[in-house]
Amino acid sequence: MRVLILGAGFGGLELTTRLSGELGDAVEVVLIDQAEGFAFGFSRFDVMFGRAAADVVVHPYRDLVKPGVRFVPTTIRSIDPRQRRVETDAGSFDGDVMIVALGADLDPAATPGLVEGGYEFYSMPGALAAHDVLAAFDGGRVVIGVTSTPFKCPPAPSEVALLMHDYLSDRGQRDRSEILLVTPLGTPIPPSPGASEALLAAFAERGIRVYPGQLVRELDPARKVARLADGGEIPYDLFLGVPVHQAPAVVQASGLCADGWIPVDPHTLETVFPGVYAVGDVTSVGTPKAGVFAEGQAAVVAAAIIARQAGRESSVRYDGRGQVYMEFGHCEVARLDLTFAAGQPPTGTFEAPSTDLTGRKSEFVTTRIQRWLGRGTGDQQDGRSL
Repeated sequence: MRVLILGAGFGGLELTTRLSGELGDAVEVVLIDQAEGFAFGFSRFDVMFGRAAADVVVHPYRDLVKPGVRFVPTTIRSIDPRQRRVETDAGSFDGDVMIVALGADLDPAATPGLVEGGYEFYSMPGALAAHDVLAAFDGGRVVIGVTSTPFKCPPAPSEVALLMHDYLSDRGQRDRSEILLVTPLGTPIPPSPGASEALLAAFAERGIRVYPGQLVRELDPARKVARLADGGEIPYDLFLGVPVHQAPAVVQASGLCADGWIPVDPHTLETVFPGVYAVGDVTSVGTPKAGVFAEGQAAVVAAAIIARQAGRESSVRYDGRGQVYMEFGHCEVARLDLTFAAGQPPTGTFEAPSTDLTGRKSEFVTTRIQRWLGRGTGDQQDGRSL
């Protein structure tokens, strides 16, 4: 059996590792990604705030050597879900099973004025640009704003606000600065009242002002003003934005999408096309667009493929659970245990921030890189922020 995996993020790497570990050379896995290496989403915060260099938070795919797995570094040009075939710059590939795990693309230009008057921090180039502007920043009003929904890693804007407080404090600029957070969420973490209360208390303690239930629709770079969806305006000296997210263009052109994302069975991650699955940010499965949820979805798909190879049906169903580590500043990390079960209200529990959880998050980073790429992280990254 040949398994075609499109995308080597959380979902693609977890799926590849499980299939190789269980089936070895009994299955042919073709993993395709155009990037040179994998980087945890939270590592962009480390780059942005000068805690790590970009070249040490990217883990090269050349280290991915597993039985039964072929990694193809190339760009996908078209996807045919009916034939389970893709056209790439390296040729055509097809499979008995195909899994789309290509994530969500960013479109800063979709928000008028963002490219000219602000900075996004969700990509590595964006994090590098933000790092440079922060290094030259001498204090003032910092606005952190979300421009559309859905967006990856919903806690991230709150984390950046707390990290910005630490950054400006360390540089002696906090007294002459303001930090404002514009978020579409009514509370910081809706499924977890405990986490929301802790974040609101942290914001109050640090003097961070929050505009809940709001989106930034455009920037006026000449006036240095962010315009909100309700018509209000917020002046800024530095704007850090969460850009518009969308399914990759090659996915949108494939016929897999409905309302912008790939619909899947919430229990099995199957699409409407036989033998085609989708996991992670590219789907509309109902969980947050975050890596740990893609990892859990990949485990369900892997179980189905392993069962198929054995000539039986899989009984494994996706439960919508994910454990998320969240940066609280002051070198402390909190943990959320969230559940987005199909047909039920989301729920979540909260473990208060501590330095112990900072260490456990570092362990999370190390173990994933060891499992997925077969090596440790050394001292390249400590995984403090997610």
